[in-house]
Amino acid sequence: MPYGRMTVALLAFAAMTGAAAAQEARKAELPDTTPCPEPIVDIATCYIAKHETGAYITAAVPKAWNGNLVVFAHGGPSLLPPTPIGSKADLNKYAYAVRRGFAWVASSYRREGYGVAMAAADSDNARKFFISHFGKPQRTILHGASYGGLVGAKLIETYAKNPNGGVNFDGAFLNSGAVMGATLNYQHRVDLRAVYQYYCKNMPRPDEPQYPLWNGVAPDSKMTLKDLGALVDECTGVGHPAAARSEQQKQNLANIIGVMGYPENLLVRHMQAGTLLFRDIVKNTTGGRNPFSNIGVRYKGSSDDVALNRDVVRFEADPAAAALVKADGDPTGVLPVPVVSIHSINDPQVVVEAQSAYLDVVKRAGSADRLVQAFTDERAHTGQSAPELAAGLDALMQWIEKGAKPTAQSIAAACEQLRASLDGPCRYQPAFAPKPYATRYYAREAAVR
Repeated sequence: MPYGRMTVALLAFAAMTGAAAAQEARKAELPDTTPCPEPIVDIATCYIAKHETGAYITAAVPKAWNGNLVVFAHGGPSLLPPTPIGSKADLNKYAYAVRRGFAWVASSYRREGYGVAMAAADSDNARKFFISHFGKPQRTILHGASYGGLVGAKLIETYAKNPNGGVNFDGAFLNSGAVMGATLNYQHRVDLRAVYQYYCKNMPRPDEPQYPLWNGVAPDSKMTLKDLGALVDECTGVGHPAAARSEQQKQNLANIIGVMGYPENLLVRHMQAGTLLFRDIVKNTTGGRNPFSNIGVRYKGSSDDVALNRDVVRFEADPAAAALVKADGDPTGVLPVPVVSIHSINDPQVVVEAQSAYLDVVKRAGSADRLVQAFTDERAHTGQSAPELAAGLDALMQWIEKGAKPTAQSIAAACEQLRASLDGPCRYQPAFAPKPYATRYYAREAAVR
């Protein structure tokens, strides 16, 4: 063999040897394994590790990996500290992706409480973790559910593009996402906090030290989730069957639900946001300043709207504090990559009108050509079936790989075909379009766009 050709061959061999050595080194550094959820126990290996930020990362790599990766952003925000097994339930719920050959990785967020930018950074850290241990995927998809949908919307704005002109994320798939943004997501909880106190007067009680309702609870309160549930139940009886409630409890509950329009089984969940989470936002995002306002809101649906609007506590936001929440948690609408967002028409927790608000922002940013929305008809939050979810993910992958932008109709048709291999119904409603967000909750003048 001539010297030049031999040199090239030796260099090629050295390069292959180096690549193999690097691959073996990665294998040697694999994180600890952990039992996989039952739906993928026979087809994947699962791993768990603690990130230097304090977040816990869970990964699943199928034995027949298709080379693509789903980075999952979970719901919340949780009011309990992260745990090593926090992502196991999500991996179990969304196992359809692993069963279809995708690797999967998720991060708990580094701490309990609010922080959209923080959670987006944690989710991107999960992507980096996967690459460092398992290699770079062919395609990387962000999947965000519920609050994770908002995290995902912010993540792709921030991290989808890399400084070299390439992409870290090829696309995003969102289901039941709180994509209306933090400002709108918490405005109705502001109304709930004020209306609740008008009727219940037990957070704080008249004989307890007073604090501003926009702080949620007292800054030094030791209240637990159980304590909160007990206080709400004391006022409304919502934790007991209707027959066991006092007449006063029935009246209080009817008034609060009548004004807010919530299902009663979500009252405590929304109150968690309007109390303990509000305190977290004020402490960790706005530096003790009030980001919330209910000035000018006219409540209706109670037994005496005149008295309610006359006597309910009012508070005005500090503009700088409101701007901090907006900067942290409101989407800009800039979509560097394709996004498929699906949502239940009858979602009881994150209302479908959130998608209308998101579309408005995306249109203003000039990115509407990169967003496809489709709607299902189950009465549950993040309750889409395996074929419904798979149809959305497959549509996104075809859009990325072939440039074939999907439609609500094409996603619905694909779902029907997937029922041959995946259990569950197809409840897509291709003709549905959500009403404006302001038709669902009380609008503020600044929020009317």
